[in-house]
Amino acid sequence: MDSVLQLLDELEEVLDSSRAVPFSNKVSIDKEEIYDIISEIRMKLPNELKQSKWVIEERNKILIDAQREADEIVKTAEERVVRMIDENEVTKKAYEQAAAIIDSAKKTSKEMRLGAMEYAEEMLSDAENKLKELKAVVYSESIKTDDYFAQTLNVLAENIQELKIGK
Repeated sequence: MDSVLQLLDELEEVLDSSRAVPFSNKVSIDKEEIYDIISEIRMKLPNELKQSKWVIEERNKILIDAQREADEIVKTAEERVVRMIDENEVTKKAYEQAAAIIDSAKKTSKEMRLGAMEYAEEMLSDAENKLKELKAVVYSESIKTDDYFAQTLNVLAENIQELKIGK
């Protein structure tokens, strides 16, 4: 994202440092330089989108890992219950402990899942906000560039008109 913003800064700098057209508030720019910067911006944008896709994939991996770990905890608890079944008193105690372990495992599983989902949501929200900012900057710069070209065309048209009148 920073590289795209840097390119937009560079685009602004090119516009700011361009030569002034005499007797107007217009400037003369190197069209190729502007097109080169715009092409670089276009090449960088897909990388930002790839990062967003990576965040989604990481979120899914975290959720799968959390579910797998929760399943293992529950499986371990169930195996422990089976091993503890011996006699009445031991069995009763085992059932109580097993229930507590299963409840704890379910709670831990739920907390892990919620934590992973919150993390993924934060990452996706951050990516969304960055993309919105980038879109706004690109849109703003596009409008500025369009305005600049429109002003330049108006100056050219005025100059042509003045030359026609002067004939």
